Amino acid sequence: MSELDEVLQEFLVESYENLDQLEQDMVSLEERPEETEIIASIFRTIHTIKGTCGFLGFSKLEKVTHTGENLLSLLRDGHWKINRPIADALLHTGDAVREMLGHIETTETEGDTDYSDLITELERLQKTGGLEDGSSEVEAPDDQAMNAVDATPAEEAATEEPDDEASELAEDLDAKSEDEAEPATQEAVETVAEAAVQAAESAARSVAPSPKAAQAEQAQQRAADAGKGAAEQAIRVDVGLLDKLMNLVGELVLARNQILQYGNSQQDPIFVSTTQRLNVLTTELQENVMKTRMQPIGNIWNKLPRVVRDLANSCGKKIRLEMEGKDTELDKTLIEAIKDPLTHLVRNAVDHGVEGPEDRLAAGKHEEGVLLLRAFHEGGMVNIEIADDGGGINTDAIRSKAVRNDLITQDQADNMGEREVANLIFKAGLSTAKQVTNVSGRGVGMDVVRTNIEKIGGTIEIQSRQGHGTTFRIKIPLTLAIIPAQVVTAAQNRFAIPQVSLLELLRLEGNEAAHGIELIHGTPVYRLRGNLLPLIYLNHELGLPQKEQDPDNPIVNIVVLQADERDFGLVVDSINDTEEIVVKPLGSELKGLNTYAGATIMGDGAVALILDVIGLAQRAHVLNEIREHGASSKDDLAGEGGERKTLLLFAIGEGGRLAMPLEMVARLEEFELERIEQAGTQQVVQYRGELLPLIQVSSVLGGYAPRAREPHEKLQVVVYTKNGRSVGLLVDDILDIVHENITVQRESDRMGLLGSAVIQGKVTDLVDAEGVIRAVDPSFFAQTESAIA
Repeated sequence: MSELDEVLQEFLVESYENLDQLEQDMVSLEERPEETEIIASIFRTIHTIKGTCGFLGFSKLEKVTHTGENLLSLLRDGHWKINRPIADALLHTGDAVREMLGHIETTETEGDTDYSDLITELERLQKTGGLEDGSSEVEAPDDQAMNAVDATPAEEAATEEPDDEASELAEDLDAKSEDEAEPATQEAVETVAEAAVQAAESAARSVAPSPKAAQAEQAQQRAADAGKGAAEQAIRVDVGLLDKLMNLVGELVLARNQILQYGNSQQDPIFVSTTQRLNVLTTELQENVMKTRMQPIGNIWNKLPRVVRDLANSCGKKIRLEMEGKDTELDKTLIEAIKDPLTHLVRNAVDHGVEGPEDRLAAGKHEEGVLLLRAFHEGGMVNIEIADDGGGINTDAIRSKAVRNDLITQDQADNMGEREVANLIFKAGLSTAKQVTNVSGRGVGMDVVRTNIEKIGGTIEIQSRQGHGTTFRIKIPLTLAIIPAQVVTAAQNRFAIPQVSLLELLRLEGNEAAHGIELIHGTPVYRLRGNLLPLIYLNHELGLPQKEQDPDNPIVNIVVLQADERDFGLVVDSINDTEEIVVKPLGSELKGLNTYAGATIMGDGAVALILDVIGLAQRAHVLNEIREHGASSKDDLAGEGGERKTLLLFAIGEGGRLAMPLEMVARLEEFELERIEQAGTQQVVQYRGELLPLIQVSSVLGGYAPRAREPHEKLQVVVYTKNGRSVGLLVDDILDIVHENITVQRESDRMGLLGSAVIQGKVTDLVDAEGVIRAVDPSFFAQTESAIA
């Protein structure tokens, strides 16, 4: 690459960075028009591009930036104030510059686009300030000021004698070119460019600046001085080189793993210590190489204020964009992958989410809507939230549209909770926009957003309250290249589980392994600290043979995982060590298998598949069932204002839907009808060496039509235990366990009922379990209390 090519490349990189900063500054300037430092930053951006492009011979680019600079100087000197027409014109100037830079990058020419209309508009604004009658709150520029502003770069340079040092350098460069001598060094080229810029600035200073101009120049100088240290400490590195370096580190990690495994069987102390040293150095190298690829999410967020500003103006809306966590870092590859989905969600929030000023005022809101972007690290993942305070999602409209488009049946629609209905917007072809715009409404986009996020191992979920707003939550991994993983074994095959999905490891032995796992409607569950944990057997899901258990000492290994904020247990044959693994993509033949996220090479050279935790949960219908039942996240707005409870849902009779706190449930059991016996007037069943009295809940509560039972149907029993005594509550069906914010909406005077609440979108009676027991056996609690005494 020649030195001139290097100068051009440096010019393009710096100009693109400056343009990104210009867009941010313009949006900030509209909000804070009195801040001279912002004007100085914008002026410096345009001035820098203009000075360098003149040196490189790009006359069209120089003309556009020079005209924009003239308008900016009037803002800087206080002749005009920023307003919508001026802001639009300056932003369009930035767009034109970006377009020409794109042509220069690909063809080394400025392109064929005619920018005369833009130049005319900029010149008109210099005279009128964007006001139709030319009136302004500040003094309009006089002819002398306008003449000074309109001076071309050549005229500016002609007002002063050229700098002797710059002249000598220029002559020296010409002489070397004519004699075909050694090419000029990049340092000399940059010195000439700097001298030319300084000469132009000297000419500009010959016009006496206003106080505001002086403040702007001081701010400009402070910013320039502050940037010198940072520039000296940083270099630019090609992304392709970083990718290659990352791949080499990945191969080094694989080799390290193999050496470590081999070293475990060696006794030579020198070899062992050398291996440990290699392990430490490889880990440190890996961490630092990964840091070189990490970038703040603010790099893509910085482009969004312009998007929101332009789109809000075109839609006639007032929207304030707030951003939290701009310094949150993630891998550059993921930064690029998340850019388009994030932009689409922001555009969708502006177009569909936030209402117009009139509608907001009518709804009792402030006319200015708020769009919040928030990013933070949690559990080895990057969390991104896009929240608006708009009208929320009309779930009734989504239901109707989904049924009309044959995406779901009417029965499915009737049984869906609000959360599940809202997630239908991610299905292809579903849009509830009243009219198609150039922004959205054609039924495409949201399904692509979800697909693109899931491609990089992420998840997206939606929460919405009609009339209050919508929040999208995205979770993506920090990096895709090297990750810590838990290695497990099933049928003598090793599998890797990404550690970001791992919560804890459990080992059940003996009696706990034999009797600790219960069945609810055929689904195995384990009671973990009072909560029922659904279980998935890895061998069964992957079609592998089951491991033979020792009848005298059975052992169950459970890996507790989290998928989409839902916990479940994965039963495996054995649990091995954790390892740093290098993720290798699956071949095209295996990409359709949603139970695998990739492959890796183990320390002994064998290949192990990486499990896709979400895909595995979906395959086993654990995640789908939980989603269907509408379990909400810890801060679900749908239940705002109520008390959060974990409840057992069950059914009695025809249509009776009831709930009781899970903390009151000791166990869930199923009994054959023939096991029920009579002890006096009380139904009982032999249970754990004792007689368990049974209470028919529907008989106590009354008002529920009895349900016909199928032959050989098992009885569902909720076991309540207090102070060593137990009683079984007979119900017809165990429905679900949910975590929701509960507000009692209707109190009841019926014995055994506390009232009613809406759970999963359906009216549910809240059972007073102790009241039901007292109604049948008033002495139950008296006996337990006396037992304590």
